[in-house]
Amino acid sequence: MLILVSYDVPDDRRRTHLAHTLKDFGERVQYSVFECRLDERAQQNLRERLARLIDPEEDSLRIYRLCKESDRLLEVLGTAKRTDDPDLYVL
Repeated sequence: MLILVSYDVPDDRRRTHLAHTLKDFGERVQYSVFECRLDERAQQNLRERLARLIDPEEDSLRIYRLCKESDRLLEVLGTAKRTDDPDLYVL
């Protein structure tokens, strides 16, 4: 399943840790946006790891689970590239 994660984290250290964690699960497609192709188990692992990193009083994190139809209809313009399902997941 395609997962889109976006975040707004004012603290530099937390933001850096969050980005490094997200790189373990997917690909950065914008400065604060990652696309991840994950099964249900990996999604749960991602949510648990992200929850430990953020400050719920200051940080905003959004996780969008996109259906196959949304993935199929995804448009990319300019220098953007479609992300592919990786052959290997690092968790």
